[in-house]
Amino acid sequence: MTVGRTVIKEDAVAKVTGSARYPGDIILPNSLVVKVVFSNEPHARMVSMDTSATLAVEGVIDVVTAADIPMNEYGLTMFDQPVLIGVDGTGRSRVPSDVSRWEADQVAVVVAETEEAALAGANALDIVWDRLPIVADLSEADVPGAELVHPENGETTNTYYRYKIRKGDMQSAWSEADVIVEGSYSLPHQEHAYLQPEAAVSYIDDEGRVTVEIAGQWTHEDQEQIAHALDLPPERVRVIYPPIGGAFGGREDMTLQIVMAAATLKLHARGIDLPLRCVWNREESIVGHHKRHRVEVTTRWGATNDGRIVAVEADAVVDAGAYNYTTNKVMANLHLTLAGPYNIENVHVDSRAVYTHSVPGGAFRGFGSPQAAFVAESQMNKIAEALAMDPVEIRKINALRDGDDSVTQRPMPEGVSIQQVIDACAEVSLWDTPIENSPTVTGIRTLGANPDVVKTGRGFACALKNVGFSMGFPERCEATVLLEGDDEIDTANIAHAGADVGQGAHTVFLQMTAEALGIPFERVSGTFSDTATSGDSGSSSASRMTFMAGNSIQGATEEALKAWNDGERPAIGHFRYVPPPTEYIDKDTGEGLPVIAYGYVAEAVDLAVDTETGHIRIGTVWCAIDVGRAINPGIVRGQVEGAIVQAHGYTLTERLRVQDGRILNPTLSGYLVPGAKDVPERIVTEILEIPDPLGPWGARGMAEMPFIPYAPAVIAALHDATGVWFDEIPLTPDKVLEKLRQS
Repeated sequence: MTVGRTVIKEDAVAKVTGSARYPGDIILPNSLVVKVVFSNEPHARMVSMDTSATLAVEGVIDVVTAADIPMNEYGLTMFDQPVLIGVDGTGRSRVPSDVSRWEADQVAVVVAETEEAALAGANALDIVWDRLPIVADLSEADVPGAELVHPENGETTNTYYRYKIRKGDMQSAWSEADVIVEGSYSLPHQEHAYLQPEAAVSYIDDEGRVTVEIAGQWTHEDQEQIAHALDLPPERVRVIYPPIGGAFGGREDMTLQIVMAAATLKLHARGIDLPLRCVWNREESIVGHHKRHRVEVTTRWGATNDGRIVAVEADAVVDAGAYNYTTNKVMANLHLTLAGPYNIENVHVDSRAVYTHSVPGGAFRGFGSPQAAFVAESQMNKIAEALAMDPVEIRKINALRDGDDSVTQRPMPEGVSIQQVIDACAEVSLWDTPIENSPTVTGIRTLGANPDVVKTGRGFACALKNVGFSMGFPERCEATVLLEGDDEIDTANIAHAGADVGQGAHTVFLQMTAEALGIPFERVSGTFSDTATSGDSGSSSASRMTFMAGNSIQGATEEALKAWNDGERPAIGHFRYVPPPTEYIDKDTGEGLPVIAYGYVAEAVDLAVDTETGHIRIGTVWCAIDVGRAINPGIVRGQVEGAIVQAHGYTLTERLRVQDGRILNPTLSGYLVPGAKDVPERIVTEILEIPDPLGPWGARGMAEMPFIPYAPAVIAALHDATGVWFDEIPLTPDKVLEKLRQS
């Protein structure tokens, strides 16, 4: 059958031949051009905006302003951001719309006949600003008398969201500890740098619906936010996802969805029903969407001489930037994993989110877990050193097992496999083999000319990551299956809204449908990512899509087969999968059941560092990952390799420079994504298939997991090579050299 078999992605030919039409490739007949204008003000109050000069530009058709947005607010988890900044745009919104809190707050949408006219019209806008004090970063956010980013909330501080964990008796735990290790860690922004910058087309479709074709991660949430802001019933809004050139969480929030729909509706009211098109350049993309969160954590861990971790305390501060986006959800994952994948009886964690006037933080592959794993795994490696223990052995002593309580004082979801992935990674990497005798470092080169200063090292780290929405957020996923034929099923069609952001989701949907029906893969087709043809799938995020979609597909095929066996031709089955609910943790103790399933991963890394130049070269990365069931093993391996390469950039090369609320290097020549010669020389993937009790065919989510332990594994390897601990990234040569010289 098809589950467990590597099937070529259904869109592979179109993508490699160039026939796939991404949003930026779609040019409908007689399209008008849209230019979105940013405020370019990290914090300022709009005094006035005059559009008369813009409207006078030859070729300009219209200008959309805040006055055209009936409910001028949006936000994925809380409405705290205006759609457009303007003096006349508050409407019924609870968010003051006359204040720009971010340099990429949008102020106007210029619609024109040509790109030249649209740009000229944007430049002709006459805006008067009253500049206000800037809260640039966490160091300025909560000092006495700090400027409030959102004074409308009625708070006296820029801290606006908190979580706690109070498990066990910390006082007795510290008295039991033989070794205590303290640490302070700083984790940076990361830019998504997807291949396809933001782009969209919009128009009124044949059914009279305002339609937006765009790259995103959750069609129905986009539909809901457009409908809310424009005061429309959802059925009057249609969202379609063409092929998507990467997402990684960066497309989970709004960029062009609402404003493109608003522009189409404004022109429609004037009797103009021409399609609209907008394509951002790379600079607009880097400036105009959210990033991985900056995070600062102070922590201390206590252990007994036999290697048992008895106490963990941590205080985490998350830079939300100007708006919440998904900060509260990202911080929840951070909060829940700051003690790592370990069974620890005494845990005391405080996490808080803070507004600043910087670029907003939001969803990014790993969703808070990479920052937490950097802290937890670095602490574990430091304790192993302090106790003169092997890093793998100390993890095996402490790793969670089925039946153990999590940090939220409830038993872990069944299917805990962190012990198995640790063992598998140690075995496949020949962990017990001294690195100087290992062939895995022979290919590592350095830019330095003196081989005597090249040091080699090996590091280990592991992690867990939730699968699916958590903390009480309502989880669901719908699928519809259509069967056609006479005596036997000739063809089947799966209609599903789940987004394929390049990970191969649609191919996996087809495989699971074929498997559930017991028919050849070639007989199954798909209708995907269109709110007009599919029920709500939820987001392609949180490592949830295979897990949730698979369960919905199993239910839909079962319903379709019932109809088929009852003689219906064609036969249709629809199913809405709702998994067991999660709980929001108690605000004072952290107690609750916030997650229903986890994925588990472990990684080992070999590296070389030139101690005269600070350059690092990664040799081999071994990744052992439990996927429950590999629906498509080839795609699984591709996701592992892609995640590790992306984590490599986060760890070694990518430094987003933000000063006084402005991004200083919004280009790929200034923000260094690793190239083909910069990435690890070899990635070895060890796939484990330990079924998750709730997963379809036992599958559990996996696409985020390989990213998470990479940075702390590199840090451990660098320490093994140099004897120096690094508590922040990226490990650019100047930073490495500076720290080595200080030590």
